[in-house]
Amino acid sequence: MADVILLSETDLRACVAIDPDSVDAVEQAFRLLATAPVAMPPILRLDVPEHNGEVDVKTAYLPGLPRFAIKVSPGFFDNPKLGLPSLNGMMMLLNSRTGLLDALLLDNGYLTAVRTAAAGAVAARWLSREDSSRAALIGAGEQARLQLKALCLVRDIRSATVWARDADKARECAAELSCSLGLPVEAAASVDAALDGADIAITTTPSREPLIKRRHLHPGLHITAMGSDAEHKNEIAADALVAVDRYVADRLSQTRVLGELHHAIAAGLVAPDANFAELGQVIAGQQPGRRSASDITLCDLTGTGAQDTAIAGLAYHRAQRMGKGFTFHS
Repeated sequence: MADVILLSETDLRACVAIDPDSVDAVEQAFRLLATAPVAMPPILRLDVPEHNGEVDVKTAYLPGLPRFAIKVSPGFFDNPKLGLPSLNGMMMLLNSRTGLLDALLLDNGYLTAVRTAAAGAVAARWLSREDSSRAALIGAGEQARLQLKALCLVRDIRSATVWARDADKARECAAELSCSLGLPVEAAASVDAALDGADIAITTTPSREPLIKRRHLHPGLHITAMGSDAEHKNEIAADALVAVDRYVADRLSQTRVLGELHHAIAAGLVAPDANFAELGQVIAGQQPGRRSASDITLCDLTGTGAQDTAIAGLAYHRAQRMGKGFTFHS
């Protein structure tokens, strides 16, 4: 018999937020990917085409951490028609020494949203210009909101623009962010208008067609591409990707088959075995990041099990300290 802690989404929202600790935990996970013998198998993916659904399973063991997470992340994109959320999920947190279940985190995708935003902040901290002050959000959903909030932790953002295919959603997102962050945030009528003068651009959509084109690139720009976490998703045009000065992957083995790099390879613009830096290598000083203020940088983030283990461990630690959750015997 072993004690297992059950943490609800309400518990987890009380324990974990977009804050410096979350960003630092995810940054450490990236660093370990470059410096330690991390065990992180390929993403297991299940498609349910009859119901416009997909399920991803991610996991990673990070040496030195007392627990590792296994995350099940479904996305059923017709759910809003049924009055249900598109995304949900849970994480199992297992003891690294015994393999026993220490906690079940019923987060409904909340921890994934937090760690994804934190990863965007880590990418900006290491690849964008330190004097970056204007952000462009491509997409107006929850992740766009969280990305800007996380970005403000690592850069002195003074203004932002939001573009989305649904102009009403872009205006609503801009108004909410202006109020919550105390920044002037405006809805843009086009991607061109959104990126005009932007120092940092963040893409957060499930688009199947490129949104950022080569004409949008300008000296000093940093792009964090978040949405291309499946083979059919594509936010950055292939010729734009090969035109940047510095391309960085979260995990090269993933971006070759899932990320924006995948589309550049498919277009014949990048060799399948071409080698690029990973974000963890930049953080660890093994590879250079931005070389000059005029460089155009692109970070291709497909999401890793290492991030899930990091955020789940932080949630467990805080829950223990705050006395959250329900304990039962397995």
